[in-house]
Amino acid sequence: MSFTALHRVLGVGPSPVTDELLSAAVTLGATESDDLDWKSELPPQKGLPQTDFPKDVAAMANSGGGVIVFGVTESQKAATARVDVGNFDEGYERTLRSAAITAITPPVFGLNVVRLCSPDDKHAVVVEVPASVDGPHLIYKGDYFGAPVRNDADTVWMKERQIEAMYRARFDERRHATEALDKLYVEAAGGRDAGTRAWLIAVAHPRLPRVGGRLKRDEAREILTKTESLALHYAGRGGIHPLESVDRFNPRPGLRRWQAVNTATSEGSSWKESWMSIHHDGSVTLASAVGGHRMSSDGYFDGWHVQSAAIECAVADFMALVRRTAEATGGEEYDIRVGIDWTGEQQLMISTVDNFGFHFDGSSVPLSRYTPVEATVNAAESDLDFYWRVHDLAEDCINQGGISNLQMIHPSDHD
Repeated sequence: MSFTALHRVLGVGPSPVTDELLSAAVTLGATESDDLDWKSELPPQKGLPQTDFPKDVAAMANSGGGVIVFGVTESQKAATARVDVGNFDEGYERTLRSAAITAITPPVFGLNVVRLCSPDDKHAVVVEVPASVDGPHLIYKGDYFGAPVRNDADTVWMKERQIEAMYRARFDERRHATEALDKLYVEAAGGRDAGTRAWLIAVAHPRLPRVGGRLKRDEAREILTKTESLALHYAGRGGIHPLESVDRFNPRPGLRRWQAVNTATSEGSSWKESWMSIHHDGSVTLASAVGGHRMSSDGYFDGWHVQSAAIECAVADFMALVRRTAEATGGEEYDIRVGIDWTGEQQLMISTVDNFGFHFDGSSVPLSRYTPVEATVNAAESDLDFYWRVHDLAEDCINQGGISNLQMIHPSDHD
């Protein structure tokens, strides 16, 4: 579901971009604007980075996003008719996406390319350019560069003061993003018995938060239930998954969020206490006890002792929740922070197992403080690419404690 300039000119709500939607906008004679650009022809696939396509994409991204429609003629800015753009295959689409990444600095990720065909075989291509917080996006021509921007129906070049203002906006956004992560982290870590046992705290905030809508309980339940299978795909069974210790089927309301509350409340299961939340703006949080896990039928590790497999499972569950929430809320880029809170007197210890499956801490490095791991991920990228984000994040988290190898997340399973 999306809301584009085509939806805006027709006065309809969010919906997939369809041939009927495009034809209705053309029949209406919709005019070009900051977020709508009519093109009668596709740029040539050969040498595409040297065409105006990168400039048009950068201009849209610098102007808050919009759509470029190939296959529509215009007169005095107003759409007049549909025309056929000819063959457009997956290779052509990859070339478009590649140009938006390689010919623009910083790259414009997340183009949504839609192929349409009218009943009379007039093919059109709609390129949705997302809003960006990384502006200004620059175009280089030899030793020169410029920052294009939309001015109603035209593409013009920014003046120095405009470029300065956009850079300032980018730096302000990064500061606000850090503040948003700080707030989420403090909330998720609040009230935990971190002096008794270590807690893994993971938070994610979309770089473009969802606005104007609230997730319904059924939507939150669907996100949580779909998250479980994806998390097991990442880390597999056999470990301690936080998702198994929260109520996935009955999320409770919270302040602008839904909460999956802890279900590990009995005396025999409280060692794996966990909490999750899905915010209406697309943010997600996880708090899971990872210290003091059971090591035998009648014995437990100390609260400062964390098994690396428990970290892997928690990261897998958390990243699966980010992925599923992004799908449901239209999110793409997320800022992420994963830390371990421990305030006890002993130093934190992360251990692994040897080749025979026995506890091993010979390579562990005692930590007086665990430094939170931060990253920015594209939650809308391909399944394989996102899997590697999960892998790399988990690896960073255990490496800090002197552990080299992952136990639960196996790259060979996804090659």
